[in-house]
Amino acid sequence: MNLAEIEQIVFANKPLSVSSQEQNTILESYNFLKDFSKDKIIYGINTGFGPMAQYRISDEELNALQYNIIRSHSTGAGEPFEPLYVRAALLARFATFLNGKSGIHPDVMQQLQTFINKGIYPVIPQHGSVGASGDLVQMAHMALALIGEGEVFYEGRRRATSEVLTLLNIKPLKLHLRDGLALVNGTAMMTGVGIVNLHHAKRLLSFATLASVLINEVAASYDDFMAPELNKLKNHTGQKYIAQMMREIAFGGTCMLKRETEMYHKHKEKIFDHKVQPYYSLRCVPQILGPIYDTLQYTEKTLVDEFNSVDDNPIVDIDTQNVYHGGNFHGDYISFEMDKLKIAIAKLTVLMERQLNYLCHDRINGILPPFCNLGQLGFNYGMQALQFTATSTTAESQTLANSMYVHSIPNNNDNQDVVSMGTNAAILASRVINNAYQVMAIHLIGLAQAVDCLKISDKLAPKTKAIYQSIRKIVPVFIEDTPKYQDIAQVINFLQETKTEIL
Repeated sequence: MNLAEIEQIVFANKPLSVSSQEQNTILESYNFLKDFSKDKIIYGINTGFGPMAQYRISDEELNALQYNIIRSHSTGAGEPFEPLYVRAALLARFATFLNGKSGIHPDVMQQLQTFINKGIYPVIPQHGSVGASGDLVQMAHMALALIGEGEVFYEGRRRATSEVLTLLNIKPLKLHLRDGLALVNGTAMMTGVGIVNLHHAKRLLSFATLASVLINEVAASYDDFMAPELNKLKNHTGQKYIAQMMREIAFGGTCMLKRETEMYHKHKEKIFDHKVQPYYSLRCVPQILGPIYDTLQYTEKTLVDEFNSVDDNPIVDIDTQNVYHGGNFHGDYISFEMDKLKIAIAKLTVLMERQLNYLCHDRINGILPPFCNLGQLGFNYGMQALQFTATSTTAESQTLANSMYVHSIPNNNDNQDVVSMGTNAAILASRVINNAYQVMAIHLIGLAQAVDCLKISDKLAPKTKAIYQSIRKIVPVFIEDTPKYQDIAQVINFLQETKTEIL
């Protein structure tokens, strides 16, 4: 699956299907493993798990062993993942099994498909994974629901799995051979969360680019910082892309100035009223957002590669008629990418907060009242308290941006002596993303207020005018002081959910 296909299933609820060829491949893998495992010692089929692999399991206990790995590892704690993340994780597990290298029974695929298509989302606590052997604890909670135990979210309610399966006339999954181990052993949770994170990170980058054009319109900046002749001299794809996008967004506006018109002729002034060059948070946007664009491009490649990989252990290879033991469950690729993604979005958040500060600080911008206050100074307060929230939230993201990838702690009797902490990294990245939406919402409210302060809405470019109008439909121009927390929440919802040509 490519990213567009993944997003269609995860975000647009496109039904999932399995071709007859894929079904045959999965069945062949299962039948091969069933025959191959006779009179052989294969990890997780007739041995214990982890450091307990040194213990042989008797033939009469083999089936119960697959249930034990699920029940024993359903030990998560903390708040559950939202259903969207779980849907993405279910799909990631499904995609791994499509490769036909896991030796699972076809019934596993059928149950995963049923859960995805019917919107049955296992309750999976956020805490428990160290990211190798993949997401054991979280995936155990997923598997627990597939076998009819534990809890699920269905139609917006948290319910006992058995109750929902009975309601929908779905039989609990019956485990075979190594189904239990295959279900819990992999990177599906961190990959699923990563896919959702990437989706929102790309949206945030689009809105940050829009906001950056709009604030330069507010400041009446000289537009040559976006010039292709300038930006092509820095040999980075992202910088050139962001500069191009800014030019396209700015097209049709009349707020920004032309340096050749305003400055490239004889002047008698000793001091210029208008800044010759704007502040870095306005002028250096291509250089700041460019690396973020490049990072997200590589994050997309890594996530899609992982999504389509075989990430469990052992690997059942029909082509070579062998079973290989290794560490494909290790989550370092995702962990590293989630760290980079959250650093990127934290920096994006810093940029938005600094642009907001420009709007609020009258002695810096020189053109707006303090805090874009349209009321009586000292009696009304405009954007003053909204800035507190943006600054506080940005500070939290700066702390959360510290690396999770390097925090390996040995556990599992030192069997897992180097781990990825990939799911922790993905969870922290999701929090940084949620924070970025909060700061972005406040910044866009501030930008709309600034446009009305200056009365320049008719001079804006069509695309920046569209975002201004969208924000004003949610938060009308304000003079009097009123609570703004519900307005912020509504703008966040608009940013997260809206389908607009602006993007």
